[in-house]
Amino acid sequence: MRFLAVGLLLVCMAGVSVCQSVPRAKDGHPDLTGVWAPDGKYSGDFTKALKPGEKISMLPNAEKAMKSHGKADDPANKCLPMGVPRLSPYPQKFVQTKNEVIILDEGDIHTFRIVYLNGRKHPEEVNPTWYGDSIGRWDGDTLVVDTVGFNDRTWLDAAGHPHTDQLHVIERYKRPDANTLLREVTVEDPGDYAKPFTMEGSYKLVPNKEIKERYCYKSPVDK
Repeated sequence: MRFLAVGLLLVCMAGVSVCQSVPRAKDGHPDLTGVWAPDGKYSGDFTKALKPGEKISMLPNAEKAMKSHGKADDPANKCLPMGVPRLSPYPQKFVQTKNEVIILDEGDIHTFRIVYLNGRKHPEEVNPTWYGDSIGRWDGDTLVVDTVGFNDRTWLDAAGHPHTDQLHVIERYKRPDANTLLREVTVEDPGDYAKPFTMEGSYKLVPNKEIKERYCYKSPVDK
């Protein structure tokens, strides 16, 4: 028993996350609060983030739109919001309460999202917005976020994958250990894609840090 305890102590001293329990909120659910650095899978070409066996099946109109997209056409390069599920390479801060999770962006346009956990439904008539209307629920230790009500002015990724205002995004957040946050995303858009597709990525906790103030600067030449 003594050797087992010593071994466990050495593992903890080495920084292995198994020795750090997942923080939990007062309601017993995992607490996602913290500053998290994304792994970059949601910042580039989404085909590289697909789960094994998944495939992006674009409809002809979506393929035509993507072929017409150049780097200068990227809404993010025009200081417009990136939308969902795309991420910037900069950290995000999660603030979790009983009734909502607030996601603050250091990148993007230094903006925010609110995921409502109070049991409400999506409005019957949703005013299309950049980040849509997000409601969440707990499935065991996984936070499931359902978002609808998007406009069609963002790209799904930096490669130029388009979407319509029929976009429906389901995110699954899970904190398997104290230092890791997993994010699985399923994209459904019958206006541009023949079938839904699912991607996966992760974050690492950035302890004792805060997100910084950043701003998107658009050259006067481009105005």
